[in-house]
Amino acid sequence: MTDTTTETAGTNTNDVGGIAADQLRSFIERIERLEEEKENLTTDIRDVYAEAKSTGFDTKIMRQLVRLRKMDRDDLAEQDEVLDLYRRAVNV
Repeated sequence: MTDTTTETAGTNTNDVGGIAADQLRSFIERIERLEEEKENLTTDIRDVYAEAKSTGFDTKIMRQLVRLRKMDRDDLAEQDEVLDLYRRAVNV
């Protein structure tokens, strides 16, 4: 394979085996930066839960609340109804 430079939309792009190498490299670098940011956010979230736990909050329940707050209200209402039905069926 040989590297050739092609003119694409006014930008020099290294074309390697039919792949726009510069564009691919740009996508990969953006993904890597976002993955790093995601890792940092995950660490921050873990720290907040640890802080909440140290002040006496139940983090398992907090995680459930966060999950529930993300849900669509109609989906949440339906889930609550089904849960209530199931709980009554098994006497819980």
